[in-house]
Amino acid sequence: MTMPYETMPPHTLIFFVILFLPFVVLLHVAVKQIAKISKRKQQQLQVDGLPPSPPGLPLIGHLHLIGFLPHISLRHLAGRYGGDGLMLVRLGSVPTIVVSSRRAAEAVMRTHDHLLASRPPSTVAHTLLYGSRDVIFAVYGDHWRKAKKILTSHLLTVKKVQSYRAVREEEARLAMAKVSDAAEMGLTMDMSELLYSFTFEVMCRAVSGRSVKLNGTSTLFRELLDVTETLIGGFNAEDYFPWLLRVGTYRRAVCTRAEKVRKRWDELLDRVMDDHEGKLVQQQEPDFIEVLLSHQHEYGFTRDHLKALLVDIFVAGTDTSYIVLEFAMVELMRNPHVMARLQDEVRHGIRNSHDMVTEDDLMNMAYLKAVIKETLRLHPPAPLLAPHYSMTEIHMDGYMVPAKTPILINAWALGRDTSAWEDAEEFKPERFMDTGSETTVNFKGSDFQFLPFGAGRRMCPGINFSLSSIEIMLANLVHRFNWEVPTVTGETCLDMTDVFWLTLRRKEKLFLAPKMVEM
Repeated sequence: MTMPYETMPPHTLIFFVILFLPFVVLLHVAVKQIAKISKRKQQQLQVDGLPPSPPGLPLIGHLHLIGFLPHISLRHLAGRYGGDGLMLVRLGSVPTIVVSSRRAAEAVMRTHDHLLASRPPSTVAHTLLYGSRDVIFAVYGDHWRKAKKILTSHLLTVKKVQSYRAVREEEARLAMAKVSDAAEMGLTMDMSELLYSFTFEVMCRAVSGRSVKLNGTSTLFRELLDVTETLIGGFNAEDYFPWLLRVGTYRRAVCTRAEKVRKRWDELLDRVMDDHEGKLVQQQEPDFIEVLLSHQHEYGFTRDHLKALLVDIFVAGTDTSYIVLEFAMVELMRNPHVMARLQDEVRHGIRNSHDMVTEDDLMNMAYLKAVIKETLRLHPPAPLLAPHYSMTEIHMDGYMVPAKTPILINAWALGRDTSAWEDAEEFKPERFMDTGSETTVNFKGSDFQFLPFGAGRRMCPGINFSLSSIEIMLANLVHRFNWEVPTVTGETCLDMTDVFWLTLRRKEKLFLAPKMVEM
């Protein structure tokens, strides 16, 4: 059998050679030119003292190298091109520093924290959050200090978090009743929905003093949380190509989209806050809204300031706890020996004979806390911490960081750094126990290889609130129930595919079958 080109007339073959030869030559020249440009840029970076950078492309920089899971892409790039955990990438036309080592993380969030604690401009966040009157995306300055103070001094103190113990225990009890019903009927449970509903209800009751299930606003709240995270965490072209905002039509489109969502938040939060206005009689334990209203004039806040803070609380508080709980259950199912040890600790660690684990019982459950820490290490809810922003030019670890440069801390990469962790890719809660290799390591901001909540001035103030919900729920899930992965097409499997938005979550819902255990 002969191929087509074998019967091609000689003059035709010559024609195709002549036709395509210029394209081949141009392609060769283009490749050589790109290589020369990249080499010159690397040399220029060394002259300027900037961190090393991968070869990029005109206009888009390194965007084509990032992909849909940027924390993974950036880790691979840093391993190949980074210097001492610092790397420079161009995200579109925006030069950005990427931090991937604990030494570099400490330099950013401790040594130079006072100069790098601001936030880069974001048109979507600015519009959605009432002119960045919140705390997460607010620029570093007087407003941010006051906003953080009202959270840390009045809303999220250890005493205040403890005051919501009854709420957490009641919501855990309601959740366990659903699990019991499913176990009795031999049903499979949508664990994603169960865990999200639990964390969402705890947050709503702490914020407004009542369950949103009872007043019919649950669906609206959840829709707003989803669309808000999508808006802020999605691909916003103007964040990478700021010049787009000079185009009036484009800028109006961006602002209009965010304003529509903000107006929906306005309607919902105004209604909830109106219910509290005029009812500031001192109660034993006022909810978050009552506390904010009672201190509003002391801090010089308008109602927009309070609404911006409430959006922060809802978005950050709900997602974090739910994501950690779901990943914890996934890892327990993938590691039966860890599940067995945790169940043994919980089932033998209850002081009195009762059906529910209470917060009194949690005090001595060291392995439970180790499981949660290991989950946070491997699956930080925010794999890339909210970006820092240099307020002035600084020199850090031998490199120059220009003023007005975004800085991304790859918390996911730090938690899997093989130079900092033994068996970094393995789920081993024992590492945090008395005989473990990382016994003294914690996530409170002093160990820079473990930063699920950040560190320094921008560290998340809601750690205690989140952990309290996670601990009580996880302990009760393993107390009276064994769990099985439903069989699909003859096999039991857990899809570990992730999706990245503002946070990192599993792509597929988690379905498990509970089995009641006689105690």
